[in-house]
Amino acid sequence: MNQSRRTFLKNSALAAAAASFMPGSSFAAPTKKRILGIQLYSVRDDMKNDPAGTLQKLAAMGYKYVEHANYIDRKFYGYGAKEFKSLLDGMGLKMLSGHTRMDPQHWDESKKDFSDSWKWTVEDAAVAGQHYVISPWLDASLRKTYDDLLHYMDVFNKCGELCKKSGMKFGYHNHDFEFSTVLDNKKVFDIILQHTDPELVAQQLDIGNLYNGGAVAIAIVMQYPGRFELMHVKDEIKAASGSEKYESTILGQGIVNTKQVADLGRKSGGTQHFIIEQESYQGKSPLDCAKEDLAIMKKWGY
Repeated sequence: MNQSRRTFLKNSALAAAAASFMPGSSFAAPTKKRILGIQLYSVRDDMKNDPAGTLQKLAAMGYKYVEHANYIDRKFYGYGAKEFKSLLDGMGLKMLSGHTRMDPQHWDESKKDFSDSWKWTVEDAAVAGQHYVISPWLDASLRKTYDDLLHYMDVFNKCGELCKKSGMKFGYHNHDFEFSTVLDNKKVFDIILQHTDPELVAQQLDIGNLYNGGAVAIAIVMQYPGRFELMHVKDEIKAASGSEKYESTILGQGIVNTKQVADLGRKSGGTQHFIIEQESYQGKSPLDCAKEDLAIMKKWGY
């Protein structure tokens, strides 16, 4: 049996289990407002060349929320925090979350305090209107041993306390190593989920990245109900090139069972923020993919 056939059967079995796990009549409608947005890394080259023009095109498609992936020298895509918020406001857009790596240099162990640069990151995020400050990476030096990682989870919780002072929440976004790296017989992802305070640290589950780590999205949502406040909505197909087995594609065209995973996240996983992200385009333009993905999510009732 080839790998794609195994993956199909595994996903089908989990999908059936998820269906029995969440009968439609047993869940009340969500009381919080559901957020549907786009991670701007999906259109990274367009944002690099023409940030304002690209944002205007996304707004014209019908997007209301964006998530940044570019904060450098206290600027978002070249704009200061107030200036960027003003730009977004003028287009009817809001940026409730953003990705900025919290790296080892941002925590001073001797002082038990964050660096000024990280405090500025949190400050500028609040000014820009964010509700979540999300780190999309965990430096390799912080996950060499179980004790190293466990110690840094205390830093995650402290960052949650820091963000809370500004009315926000710290968050973490997975890639693939969290599911393939094992420390003291525990996967890195499990260590993160089990040693962060849900009241202080939100989890943004990237339902596509994890496939390259050998995980299955719907199984993870079932394993940790209520833990995923945010979700990167993706689909995956076999990669045409490169070192990774899978690459992202138009929603509904790959192996993720994207709609069912998103539905389960909303109904049992606590998910309110659904952020579209597509990083590979199979010959289409990134903006065309963004438009198509939004239309699919709306067709699915989001």
